Amino acid sequence: MSCFSGLTGASKRATGTQDRGSGRQRLYENITETVGNTPCVKINEKMCPAGRTIYAKLEYFNPCSSVKDRLACAIIEAAEKEGKLKPGDTVVEATSGNTGIAVSMLCAQRGYKCVICMAEPFSVERRKLMRFMGAKVIITPKAGKGTGMVAKAKELAQKHGWFLCSQFENEANAAFHKLTTGPEILADFEGQRLDYFVLGYGTGGTFAGAGAAIKAERPDVKIVLGEPEAAPLLKSGTKSERNADGSAIGSHPAFAAHPIQGWTPDFIPQIVEKGLEAVGYDEYIGIPGAGSIETSQMLAKTQGIFTGISGGASMWAAIEIAKKAPEGSVILAMIADTGERYLTTPLFESILADMNEDELVISKSTPSFQLG
Repeated sequence: MSCFSGLTGASKRATGTQDRGSGRQRLYENITETVGNTPCVKINEKMCPAGRTIYAKLEYFNPCSSVKDRLACAIIEAAEKEGKLKPGDTVVEATSGNTGIAVSMLCAQRGYKCVICMAEPFSVERRKLMRFMGAKVIITPKAGKGTGMVAKAKELAQKHGWFLCSQFENEANAAFHKLTTGPEILADFEGQRLDYFVLGYGTGGTFAGAGAAIKAERPDVKIVLGEPEAAPLLKSGTKSERNADGSAIGSHPAFAAHPIQGWTPDFIPQIVEKGLEAVGYDEYIGIPGAGSIETSQMLAKTQGIFTGISGGASMWAAIEIAKKAPEGSVILAMIADTGERYLTTPLFESILADMNEDELVISKSTPSFQLG
């Protein structure tokens, strides 16, 4: 059963809270059918520059709270159709976390065994979430970076005969975004102005797939592609060397460690390279790590939008684009995941578990039930 089967847009455009209580008007056979149809939500004036409009496409509305749920559906469904997966098989993949969580979900629902390889620096909560869903998580040394965890996954697949997802090369990834994410955006903005589509890249599936769908129907929409300032791989103009299967050979010379987990591994994925050739981008923007963190925190405190560092990065870029865009411009930013994946990262460094001074003052303002 397709992850996207039966998901249809409303026949009439609802506004405000009109559709509260209407339900989805369907029942679901399994959790994977709920993937997709994530909402585009307007950003208020506390963050959006005057005279412009910014929307955020909130991918944390997917069942495992990230855009990578789409990727997992794409790859597992394609493998099943091609006869590459059968009951009882083991799926293995390298991931910074969100793909692994999504693949763990698919494997749990389908009954496959799951092994995930993840580099040491990525947040501990991601490991726990994957293990919670039954996956085995293999941690690779920090020094090996992204290429190290990819090499380990490939090695395990070859040794044990497991199915390797190959998310950075698998064409099903971008194809699914072309079939779902892009058309969702076109449907939501039908008859509405849309000038810029802003996003970064991890595997490049959203960029290559959704970008292609949007450009095909609305070629005037400008694609803005972002990278961490610390790791300007695309900006460098240097391509990643590749193995015969399309995977990268070693780390890219322009890579440096950055805090935007899930974005820009230490190589240029083949899907990104193909997307650059087929779709391209209209504007490029380098995004500071500190700005990404601050913007994520601002989204939570001023919009009630709870996203991770990559979501902050996308919104930082959208705001910068809005500042220089013509008046009346409408910008859409991809928000990839939830902030709950980042509790042990710099995003939450300033958030205390114990009461701060202001909270203690409030507590002491009435006499009862005060901590000693």
